[in-house]
Amino acid sequence: MTSRRNLLLGVAGAGMLGGLGAATPATARDDRTDAEIYGVPTADPLIAQRADPFITPRTGGRYYFTASVPEYDRLIVRGASTIAGLATAAESVVWRRPASGPMGGHIWAPELHRIDGRWYIYFAAGDSDDVFRIRTYVLESPLADPADPAGWTLRGRLATEWDGFTLDATTFAHRGRRYLVWAQSEPEIAVNSSLYIAPMSNPWTLGGKPTRIATPTRDWEIQGFKVNEGPAVLIRNGRVFVTFSASATDARYAMGLLTAPASADLLRHASWTKTPGPVLTTNEHTRRYGPGHNSFTVAEDGVTDVLVYHARDYRDITGDPLYDPNRHTRVQKLYWHPDGTPMFGIPVGTGGPIVRISPAGVRDAFVRHDPADGTVTVPVAPRDLENTQFRFVPGLAGAGTESIESVSRPGRYLRVVNGTVRVEPAAAGDGPASFRRTRRPGGGITVQLAADPAVHLRHERGALVAGTRPGAFTLS
Repeated sequence: MTSRRNLLLGVAGAGMLGGLGAATPATARDDRTDAEIYGVPTADPLIAQRADPFITPRTGGRYYFTASVPEYDRLIVRGASTIAGLATAAESVVWRRPASGPMGGHIWAPELHRIDGRWYIYFAAGDSDDVFRIRTYVLESPLADPADPAGWTLRGRLATEWDGFTLDATTFAHRGRRYLVWAQSEPEIAVNSSLYIAPMSNPWTLGGKPTRIATPTRDWEIQGFKVNEGPAVLIRNGRVFVTFSASATDARYAMGLLTAPASADLLRHASWTKTPGPVLTTNEHTRRYGPGHNSFTVAEDGVTDVLVYHARDYRDITGDPLYDPNRHTRVQKLYWHPDGTPMFGIPVGTGGPIVRISPAGVRDAFVRHDPADGTVTVPVAPRDLENTQFRFVPGLAGAGTESIESVSRPGRYLRVVNGTVRVEPAAAGDGPASFRRTRRPGGGITVQLAADPAVHLRHERGALVAGTRPGAFTLS
């Protein structure tokens, strides 16, 4: 199949979100900055103390954001012309829970969807006398701006097949039909929540029986609680992908993946396959804990898929993690394997932009380091995204130089010693870990050792080597 890396001068990109309209590839050019190549804001977190984050696709030139607030008492919306702009955008309270009765308890996990010219917010709410009697409700607004509180009216509770703990509803359209996917506890199944799908007759009413498509059974899904929740839908490359989150909301929280063929009957359990292991987990090296409850959007270039999720900056929590306020909204680039399946990597942590380094003209090959022993190779289609990601940072040797830092092992850098290239710890003043790069007239770059201008990096039979003959590389 055609590699998505060919969309932007070899940049790993992405298209549109399923049901959101086609994406148009950006105009290719040779002078893009690293930030333009990465295509996603590198501020981490993007927004503090906002959990279960949801960013809409760009609508009318603007992105809109909603999420759970630590007080669990209101629904908020922000709007901005860029994803980065959401960080400082004014936050509008569009709805507050009543003082008593239904919906007077915990307010969780809102999502904001544009359907047939109107905005809808799906959210979970408990009751004032039982904050954990969680059910799903729907708000509607006819206004163009969903941050305007004046437009919102309650459509009511979204009724499911049985009355039980219900949350994390998301909706999508596929092949002319609208669906709801949500998490719910089911009678006679001894888990906290499973995932279900059903057709919709309108944006606040199910139009048929639900189908259970996932339930927590694997060890990584039942840590603390037996949970599958927080579904998010992405339609790409002939498949319908549904990410979800599992286990307790502490450092054990992790993301999983369901996949169905785009041509399949999505209402059949047999259409769905669960990836055996988690696809995004806590990472001690980048110090990001409990990543999950994600959504997807598309960057301003109309091409780059963006993973939106929350995570904490620390592992240890005092008391119930549900009441720890520091689940922060993060964004990072979503990549794709040549076979059309998504690559999530790791929570990338602080700093950027982030790039992958490829030898010019070698399709789907990337510079990769082995975190166990520091060796560097250039394999084709490596599966471990995180070990192929690097940051060009201010050079350890000083002004006019750059160093190339590992994303998966912060503090370790590409180093050249006696002609051998490795990824190793380095400190200020380290000449073997400092480089200069030069743009090539036809596109791409060359990389020169700052301490010895005669030494360049190049690709040679699956290895990254240093020598007098310069090699050409592209960044993606």
